[in-house]
Amino acid sequence: MLKVSVAETAGFCFGVARALDIVYNCAQSDDKKYCTLGPIIHNSKVVNELCELGVRCISDVSEADADEIVIVRTHGVAKAICDEMSEKGIEFLDVTCPFVKKIHNIVKKHYDEGKEIIIVGDRSHPEVIGINGWCGNSATIIENEDQAKCFLGTENEVCVVAQTTFDKNILKKITFFLKKTCQKAIIFDTICSATEERQAEARELAAKVDVMIVLGGRNSSNSQKLYDISKSVCDNTYFLESINDLEDFDTFKNKSVGITAGASTPAVIIKEAINKMENQEQNFETLFEESLKTLNTGDVVTGTVIEVRPTEVVVDLKVKQDGFIPASEISDDPSLAPSDVVKVGDEIEVFVVRVNDADGNIMLSKRKLDAIKTWSNIQKCFEEGTVLEGKVANLVNGGMIVNYKANRVFIPASQANDRYLSDLSSLVGTTVPFVIIDVNDRRKRIVGSVKNVLVAQKKELEAKFWETAEIGKKYNGVVKSLTNFGAFIDIGGFEALVHISELSWSRIKHPSEVLSVGDSIEVYIKDINEETKKVSLGFKKAEDNPWEIAKSKLNVDDEITVKIVRMLPFGAFAEIFPTVDGLIHISQIANKRIAKPQDELEIGQEVNVKITEIDWEAKKIGLSIRALLPQEAPAPSEVVEESNKEEEPAPEYKEELDATIGEALGIEVSEEAELTEE
Repeated sequence: MLKVSVAETAGFCFGVARALDIVYNCAQSDDKKYCTLGPIIHNSKVVNELCELGVRCISDVSEADADEIVIVRTHGVAKAICDEMSEKGIEFLDVTCPFVKKIHNIVKKHYDEGKEIIIVGDRSHPEVIGINGWCGNSATIIENEDQAKCFLGTENEVCVVAQTTFDKNILKKITFFLKKTCQKAIIFDTICSATEERQAEARELAAKVDVMIVLGGRNSSNSQKLYDISKSVCDNTYFLESINDLEDFDTFKNKSVGITAGASTPAVIIKEAINKMENQEQNFETLFEESLKTLNTGDVVTGTVIEVRPTEVVVDLKVKQDGFIPASEISDDPSLAPSDVVKVGDEIEVFVVRVNDADGNIMLSKRKLDAIKTWSNIQKCFEEGTVLEGKVANLVNGGMIVNYKANRVFIPASQANDRYLSDLSSLVGTTVPFVIIDVNDRRKRIVGSVKNVLVAQKKELEAKFWETAEIGKKYNGVVKSLTNFGAFIDIGGFEALVHISELSWSRIKHPSEVLSVGDSIEVYIKDINEETKKVSLGFKKAEDNPWEIAKSKLNVDDEITVKIVRMLPFGAFAEIFPTVDGLIHISQIANKRIAKPQDELEIGQEVNVKITEIDWEAKKIGLSIRALLPQEAPAPSEVVEESNKEEEPAPEYKEELDATIGEALGIEVSEEAELTEE
C-alpha cells in the first residue's frame, strides 16, 4: 500500500506569503495599475494568475507606464534601481523579503565603512544580484567550495553574507576556507531559518522514504537545493514543477513517498500531488478538473458553512480546497462577529476573491457580493432619489464615510447637515438618512447628501405647519440657536423667532441669561406675516407680568418697605418688586426742605414708604416717606414758601423726569407727557 508523507515546512515561506498577500490586494484595487519588476516569485502559475488580474511583469524600469506602480519583488533589487525610480518620479512598492532587506542593510553599512564584501550564493540569482547592488556591484561572489579554496583572500577587513536560500552545510565549508585566507573577516549567517529548517527536514524525510518528490519551479534556487539534498540521501528523487509532469506511477506502488516543496511553490500544487498519489486508481485529470470547477477570481459560488471561527468562516464549496471568509469580509458592519451573521449548516452565496492563497485555500467575500448585488439598487435609488439610511463609520478629509449595506458612501462636509457643522465627530456611530447625489460606475464611488433629506423633510413639515398655524396657538418647542436679538425655536420642523424682549419681563442683555440650546419650552404664536412667511413667537406669560402681580397686591395708602435704586435731582426711584419701581418725589423724602435726595438717602437703602397714588395704565406709582414721619408745625415763612411751592417738578426737570421714568419702567413718554406701553 502506498504511503505519502509531506514535509511540514513545504511550500510558501513567510516572505513569499507576505509579498503575495500584498500583491493580490493591489490587484484588486479599483483605480490603480501595478506591474512587478521581474517575476514576483519563481512560479509560473502564480505569475500567470497575477497577469490575468492585471499585474503584468516587466524586466526593466523603463518598461513601466506612467500610471503604473512598480512592485519590487521578494528577491529585492540594487540600490541604484530604487534611486532611479525615485529620480524619475516612478511610484514603487517594495515587497522585498524582510530577511533579504536585512542583508541589504548589513552590506551597505559595512561597505560604507570601507570593508570588502563577499557574497556566498548563486551569482545569477536575482537575490544575489540585488545584494551586490548595495555595495556598488563590487562584491566577490563565491558559489562553491572550489571557488573558496581558490580565493587568495585580502588583507583588508571583509564582510561575508550568504544568499538566504543557500545550502547551510556548503556555507559552513566555504566560510572555513574564508577564515584562513581573510585575516579580518566578519561573517554573517544570513541563511533564512525557514530555508534551513526546510533543508534539514528534506534531508531527514528523504532518508526515511523509498521515493522523494521535490516540487518547485525550474528557476527556483531553493527548490534546486532541496532536490540536491534529497538526491544525496534518496536515489529515487524527482524534481517536478507539477505532479502532472510524472506520467508513470507504477514505480510508486506499495512504496513510501516523501513530498517537499520550495519556498515559492503554492500549496495547491502540493495538495494536487497528494491527491494524485492517494488516488492513483482514479483518473486524476478528471478529479483535478472537478475539484477546481474552473473557479476564477470574480466568480459567484454557493457553499455550505462548515465552521464559524472568531476570525473567519470556513465554507465547503464541493471542491478540493476549502473556502474561507475573513471576518472583515462577512459584513460591512465591523461591530458584527462572524457568528452574528452565519451559523454552521447555512447555505451561503459568496464572491471568489482569490482562487489560491498561501495555504491553498480559496478566499471568499460575502461583503463584496452584497456590494455587487446592491450596486444596481444604488443606481435605481440614485435615479429615483430614494432616501436611504446608513451608519457613519469614520471621518475622512473633506467629509465622512457612511456604510450602506456593503457599500461605502462619501458624504461631503457641506452635505452632512442642513446647517454648517465645524466638527463632524459627533456624527460618528450615528445612523443618518441620505440620498445619493452622484455615482461613479468605473470607480464604484458613491456620493450622498444628508442635507438634501433634512431640507426636504423641513419643507414637508413647514407645509403641515402653515396648514394649522394661527395667532395664539401654543407649541412645545426646542431651542435650536441663540442670537443677540433672540432665540430660534423649532416648533415641529419649522423654526421661528422669540425676540429678546419676549424672553423675560425684566431687562436681559442676551438670551443665554434665560435659555440654552436644546431647552424645551412652551411658546405661542404672537404674530404671523403671511407675505414673508415669518412667525413671531411669544414666551412671556401674562400672569407673570410683575405689574399684574403688583396690581393684585398694592393699594393706595398701603405702607410698604422699598429699596432705593436710583436718584435724580427731583427725587428717588425705589424698587417695590423686581422691575416694578415707584417714585419718591424730593418733597416726599423728608418733613423738611432738602436740596437733593442724596442728603437723606443712599442707593441700596431700604426705607418705609406709603403709597400715595397709583396709575396702572401709565405704570406709575407715587411713594412718600414724609407721610409716615411725625409732622412739625412750620415757621410762618416756611408756610408762605410752602404755599407757593409747585407740586410738580421745576420745568427744567420736567422733560428729564419723563424720560427717566420711561427709561426706568421700559416705556415711552409722549410730548403731552402721556405714557404708552412700548
